[in-house]
Amino acid sequence: MKGKIIKAIAGFYYVHCEDDAVYECKAKGKFRKDDIKPIVGDNVEIDVLDEDKKKGNVIKIFERKNELIRPLVANISQALVVFAIADPMPNFNLLDRFLVMMERNEIDVVICFNKIDLVNQDRIMEIKNVYGKAGYKVIFTSAKDRRGISEIEETLSGKTTALAGPSGVGKSSIINLISPNANLKTGEISEKIKRGKNTTTHVEIVALNDYSFVFDTPGFSSLYVNDFEKEELKNYFREFVFFNGKCRFSGCNHVSEPDCIIKNAVDKGIISKGRYVNYLLLYDEIKNKN
Repeated sequence: MKGKIIKAIAGFYYVHCEDDAVYECKAKGKFRKDDIKPIVGDNVEIDVLDEDKKKGNVIKIFERKNELIRPLVANISQALVVFAIADPMPNFNLLDRFLVMMERNEIDVVICFNKIDLVNQDRIMEIKNVYGKAGYKVIFTSAKDRRGISEIEETLSGKTTALAGPSGVGKSSIINLISPNANLKTGEISEKIKRGKNTTTHVEIVALNDYSFVFDTPGFSSLYVNDFEKEELKNYFREFVFFNGKCRFSGCNHVSEPDCIIKNAVDKGIISKGRYVNYLLLYDEIKNKN
């Protein structure tokens, strides 16, 4: 029987099959032998052991369309990364790391800034200019008064989306507004550290309807982007691509080289200075990795 892994907890894999039933499965030993681990989103074949109790074994994992390490998911159409525009304040370095990770995996990403009821329009336009100009679709929402929720719903329609972002930014609240039956647990902000308390502890697929699915993932507070060479990084900043080949030196990494068109674009305000600073920080991090 074929199905999709919708949840994985403590070595058990919950597989949603074509008959709309969910089977609790273990993975066959051959996967451990081959150092392969099933993950949420995998399309699999199972051997049913007990039809009444809905028990089985995962016996085959079909080829993955794509795979992310954090969140650990497979076969997604796009990623929706959610940050709060305030309370907690957005960590743009963390956001840019996530965008680099998505670009490297060739996964389209939509950025959502929630809690716009806490800021003025000038702040919204400031952020929109940075990431919209970089080539990303940016949606501004307020789970409190439902602003922007219909645009999120339209963005998720007909796709399998990885929902990601730090804790406490309103990811679960947004999904609950779109699909009340999802009944995802929502959290609150720690007053001491101004950081969200994790309410999602594992990756799970939520069916919004018969053709739209969302991976609800644990919130993250850090991402390590160092599994590639520093010379590759420039390929993962969308706004740099337009200027490819226009620097004085063909191998320009846009760091300390003279006559760099990217640095000139930053000086002229064509490219966000904040994004460029994060590029330099990531470049140094990769350069100095062990």
